Amino acid sequence: MDLRRIVNKSITALAGLFLCVSVSFSQRQKPRSPGDDRSSSTGQQVFASNCSGCHGLDGTGTQRAPNIVTSPQVQKLSAEEIHRIVFDGIAGTGMPAFRRLGEPEIRAVTSYLRILQGKNETSALPGNPQNGKTIFFVVGGCSGCHMIAGKGGFIAPDLSTYAQTHSADHIKSAIADPTQRTAQQGLVTAVGTDGQRYEGIVRNEDNFSLQLQSTDGAFHFFSKADLKAIERAQGSMMPSDYGSKLSKTQLDDLVSYLLSVGKTAASPRKPANEDE
Repeated sequence: MDLRRIVNKSITALAGLFLCVSVSFSQRQKPRSPGDDRSSSTGQQVFASNCSGCHGLDGTGTQRAPNIVTSPQVQKLSAEEIHRIVFDGIAGTGMPAFRRLGEPEIRAVTSYLRILQGKNETSALPGNPQNGKTIFFVVGGCSGCHMIAGKGGFIAPDLSTYAQTHSADHIKSAIADPTQRTAQQGLVTAVGTDGQRYEGIVRNEDNFSLQLQSTDGAFHFFSKADLKAIERAQGSMMPSDYGSKLSKTQLDDLVSYLLSVGKTAASPRKPANEDE
């Protein structure tokens, strides 16, 4: 085979490669359509069936696998790199290859992970953040359990940086649709032998002791031998009626407030041993 033929074949191969990359890039730039919402739903289903067992329903990790939502190492990966990891797995680790899912499902679950990370391209809701602040602290009563910027309750997650890793659509669903929420612990009531009751969230527990934090932020430590009963409420403390209690405008205002807080909140401090 002469040199000219080799060069021509190489040029043809490279042209084909760049064409594929160009087509792939143009497809990623297409405007969102109703089909994107269906893809998001598919991605959520694929994630729940294949990924949540190790990474958790919300992707924030378990003892079996790491946090892939807020981890800086994962967030800095491109969509193409995440796609490749899902397709090929990671040799020498517990991450298997999922090429059996097929390209459409892998693309869908990659996009869904981006939504969990707050990196999707969904536009912010047209709400009023200032009105949303009033809803959070007054009308909706959210601050009775949740805290923002050091103000609010203690027994539910601090929402100061929540919007940094969750999209507007995800936040709205979590508020209005109880079925879209990840599993959360309910209130626990410790009943003393004298009949006194202490209600709060379990912060630590073993076979012999129980630690509760009540709604006022106080910690209560008990020896289980000194308790008459431990009552555990079923389900989440999060009210299930916000979808009907709040109007669409109020819901948009509340979500917009959380988004605005997330943008202005300080980024989480980077661990000292984390690679640059």
